Amino acid sequence: MIRVVIVDDDPMVRTGLRLILGGEPDLDLVGDAADGRQAMTVVRDMRPDVVLMDIRMPVQDGLTTTELLLDRPSPPRILVLTTFDADDMVLRALRLGAHGFLLKDTPPAKMIEAVRAVARGEPVLSPSVAHQVIAAATSRYKPQAVKELDRLTEREREVAIEVAKGSSNPEIATNLSVSVATVKANITRIFAKLGTDSRVNVANRVRDAGLL
Repeated sequence: MIRVVIVDDDPMVRTGLRLILGGEPDLDLVGDAADGRQAMTVVRDMRPDVVLMDIRMPVQDGLTTTELLLDRPSPPRILVLTTFDADDMVLRALRLGAHGFLLKDTPPAKMIEAVRAVARGEPVLSPSVAHQVIAAATSRYKPQAVKELDRLTEREREVAIEVAKGSSNPEIATNLSVSVATVKANITRIFAKLGTDSRVNVANRVRDAGLL
């Protein structure tokens, strides 16, 4: 039996995944969690083989949770599930050691097989994600820029990428569904962490890190 834990802040998503996976005779759904902090406890108590991990969650996001879980002795295999396929999140998840990355609209049969494959130790990437990984691997990014961008939180990286695209603060607010004040606060923190006060400098580092 493959022991599985589902981690997602949307109860409808958790229910849907249970319906998809619950009927399989070799998959045992042993628990779920609504955020990363809950996931730490559930994984400790239930000792799953595979964790289906959302990225964007309150309290503690999926990337942070992935990193913390994989630092534990005998960690589970992490299969990241998300509605987003942005390059930076794909690459960050894989750099942290995630064993697979699927979009939530993956057909049920392929999702079931992905769980089995990850449990066997095989890496799994949805087609769109695989394309991004190949593109990133063949690009001439600068390791120093990657290291600098890793200092940013997930939200700060999203804002930095929008800055690199040339978006104004109101446009960034609309694209990320946050307030302009939140965008300004994030840009201030980005400037401080990167040691700059130039949006152009931020954009250059995002490009050098292969995130655009």
